[in-house]
Amino acid sequence: MSFDTTERGPELPPVDARLAPPETRYEVHDGVLVYVPPCDEPHGRRQSKICALIEAYAARDFTVASEMLTRTSRTNDFAPDVSVYPRARDPNTGGRQLEHLAFEVVSTESLSHAGRKAAKLMGRGVRRVFAINIERSRALEWSPALGTWSVLDSSDHIADRSLALTLPIAALLTAAEADGPMARALIAKKTPEIEEVIAQGRQEGFAEGVARGRAEAVIAVLDARSVALDTADRARILGELDPALLERWLVRAATCDRIGQLFEV
Repeated sequence: MSFDTTERGPELPPVDARLAPPETRYEVHDGVLVYVPPCDEPHGRRQSKICALIEAYAARDFTVASEMLTRTSRTNDFAPDVSVYPRARDPNTGGRQLEHLAFEVVSTESLSHAGRKAAKLMGRGVRRVFAINIERSRALEWSPALGTWSVLDSSDHIADRSLALTLPIAALLTAAEADGPMARALIAKKTPEIEEVIAQGRQEGFAEGVARGRAEAVIAVLDARSVALDTADRARILGELDPALLERWLVRAATCDRIGQLFEV
């Protein structure tokens, strides 16, 4: 099936004006309806991880979508694997705004085919388009000036205003490298849920510190009074976290003659 490729007027269609049938496996390339098969396992796993990673790194005014159709021209309507675009709606159309970043995972698809899509996305106004080549484990960025892909250094980072902090390229390439950067991004963005966990940990750490101090005080008093303690006794005292019980032990330590008296219920 083909579509009318005639340009009508100077304005391009809104980016969310559909040419391809929504919620299907089809895109439209140069006026031709193209079936896009589901991804294989390597592609699916990498795309899932990249989407989660970009979600963690996206700046607060931006959001992330997977396989979201973008109308790049009157004759093209296709979906990057991952898109980063503003949360705010388009003031003119009321629809979504164009993505700032797009990521393509290249598995069975050729880099040349991904490059044609990248050129059309950037021709529409997408600022940057990246490709993750699974087979060769490398990341690339489309260069409009060169008309081809530029290979990125895996030890480098991607800095962009749509990202809250610089994104390590290595994290895009392997699942093993992604979890740590995701956690660091969520912490750096002061995500409320993460902040709550950190605050709770600090409180628990403070409480444990106070308990440890009281336990050491109990042992110090017993040692000063030459009350015999074996290794198990010391471990039991140091392992106790109940502040009320430790207070009772501290009082008893000043008067008890043997360790059994300290532990009496």
